[in-house]
Amino acid sequence: MKRGVRHQNLGGARAVILHRPHPVVQALTRQLHAIGLEVGDCWPDLEPQAISADFIFFDADMGHDAQFPWKPGESPMPMIALIGSEAPGRIEWSLQAGAHAQLLKPIGDSGAYSALLIARTAFDAHRALSAEIADLRRRLDQRQTVVQAVTLLAQRAKDESAAYGQLRQMAMAWRVSIEEAAHRIVASQGGPDDRRDRG
Repeated sequence: MKRGVRHQNLGGARAVILHRPHPVVQALTRQLHAIGLEVGDCWPDLEPQAISADFIFFDADMGHDAQFPWKPGESPMPMIALIGSEAPGRIEWSLQAGAHAQLLKPIGDSGAYSALLIARTAFDAHRALSAEIADLRRRLDQRQTVVQAVTLLAQRAKDESAAYGQLRQMAMAWRVSIEEAAHRIVASQGGPDDRRDRG
């Protein structure tokens, strides 16, 4: 599925720059203010209020995992790596930390706006993909329940195909997914007929 870049007014958004005191911080702050963002900076630790920031810019050259209060790659906002050294280990770390975009140092008078848009788009895409994967995993886990329900229904139907058709009809009648209908059937051990047989 193709997703377009969400054009947005970034005015009023909040960015935190996690970088040691350096001219990079001043240059980036000027760019972000010109775009309309509120900007804060800190070092060496991310301040607790940074959790509510809209964007995090972080020093990929001297950063480390302990600076972030979340697991690597699981940030609650877009993260932009500030890269000065193109050493493979530092680039790999910034990717594992969850960089959604990058800005190369030294920082000049441009680049922040495109990095913000790229980071936001990559972050949104990553979140959507994670949600899709979680849903697919959940549905895959439910397949065993569907098989069990079809097996129970097949005891009274002609064959498994007819049993699956019956399961689909029940799901439509109950206005639920096939997986939910299967869960109900398995939970009731085959439905009212099965309970009556055991009674």
